[in-house]
Amino acid sequence: MVNVLFCGNDGVFDGFLTCALSLMKRTKSDEPFAFRIFTMELARLSPKYTGIPEERIELLRKTVQQYNPENTLKVIDVTELYEQEFAHCPNEGAYCSPYTLLRLLADLVDDIPKDDKLLYLDADILFQRDVHLLYDIDLEGYEYAAARDHYGKYLLYPNYINAGVVLFNMKEARKNGLFEKARRELRRKKFLFADQTALIHATTKKKLLPQRFNDQKFLHPHTVVRHFSKRLFYTPYPHTENIKQWQVDKVHNIFGYYEFDDILNEYLTIMTKSKKTETE
Repeated sequence: MVNVLFCGNDGVFDGFLTCALSLMKRTKSDEPFAFRIFTMELARLSPKYTGIPEERIELLRKTVQQYNPENTLKVIDVTELYEQEFAHCPNEGAYCSPYTLLRLLADLVDDIPKDDKLLYLDADILFQRDVHLLYDIDLEGYEYAAARDHYGKYLLYPNYINAGVVLFNMKEARKNGLFEKARRELRRKKFLFADQTALIHATTKKKLLPQRFNDQKFLHPHTVVRHFSKRLFYTPYPHTENIKQWQVDKVHNIFGYYEFDDILNEYLTIMTKSKKTETE
């Protein structure tokens, strides 16, 4: 069983769907996936911070089970846990959204494995190669494995990680109180990159991965994970853009990527059929 955790709401549903498709299409084994999504209602901060509509959940569940009937999908409302741990903390206004903090509740949710691996993924990610190249990495004695942050390794310090792709060893993380310590950090002080910095501060021992397991800028033949995070462009003038994989025209026209077309074409077909069904 490959345990995968996403966090977010309906605003990144397209990311959940495209990332799940990439995992299933690029993985060669028949080993089933256990997909989990942490979500919450936080309208007190913003009216857009709502959960995922049931029809969208069913669409995603139907899609993953078409690939393998043993695949599972559970959407877990962690609103109460969030309010207990993070309500009114200095990092509630996180640079992306408060949903970035939800992964740090993993040890408090019964449905998350206690002694197994857990692969946390941001929604803006596509797999170019088999997930087992990442998931099967030996984590004995490590709390997690992660790659360096493309910009943070220059601007902050060399081993500053990007927490958009984290392979957790839940047994070791729980033993060392990794999540509890990270939550304490978030309540203590405001950080620019809240979830990443708190996780780093709480770490006892991590395994640094090569950039191909979380490539935030380039796509090479050896890239396992392409992370569509915000990046800097130098032409026609220095500027940043936050292009996501479900913005298919931009993926083609700006990045020049066609390697994911089988995934993105299936995504577009699923969404078109879904919208047609809604209007009938």
